[in-house]
Amino acid sequence: MTFSVFMMLLVSACSGDTKTAYANHDSLAASYASENVEETVLSEDSEIYRTEEVDNQAAENNTSSDETGIGETTMIMKIGDTKVNVDWEDNQAVAALRDMAREGDVTIQMSMYGGFEQVGSLGQNLPRDDKQTTTTSGDIVLYSGNQMVVFYGSNSWSYTRLGQISDKNAEDITDLLSHGDVTITISIE
Repeated sequence: MTFSVFMMLLVSACSGDTKTAYANHDSLAASYASENVEETVLSEDSEIYRTEEVDNQAAENNTSSDETGIGETTMIMKIGDTKVNVDWEDNQAVAALRDMAREGDVTIQMSMYGGFEQVGSLGQNLPRDDKQTTTTSGDIVLYSGNQMVVFYGSNSWSYTRLGQISDKNAEDITDLLSHGDVTITISIE
């Protein structure tokens, strides 16, 4: 393909009609751009030819948030009435939780357990990828596939990571979670 594009541009350029050469080049570039092919480009400033690789990946990825639905998939978590920022993991369990929240707010009645965590039933099983983990304050994990656990202390067990509270320090998290049972709400904003 590169050779044929080169020859067409060369013939057009030799005919003295450089506007036609550039128009042909632009037309061919548009048709070949989606294939990431090499093409020959005629420099406007001189008779020098060079070869460039057309990278259409950026154009293909240039979509608005309306097209991708990004604005519709921001998952928000509240502990009681306090909104907390969460850095959610990129895994199947979080995707399933996000799907639940799209259908309506997910409300989880949490109970204090062990003096370092709040635990509550999700009401359904999520995909598991349990790994031995030592948690820290603010960690959010899935236990036994159907229990959400939010830590204000530390524990070591086999969990699937869901996320980490990112806008509160350990003292703030302890204050939110250590004074009795709480309700956690997960919604889509």
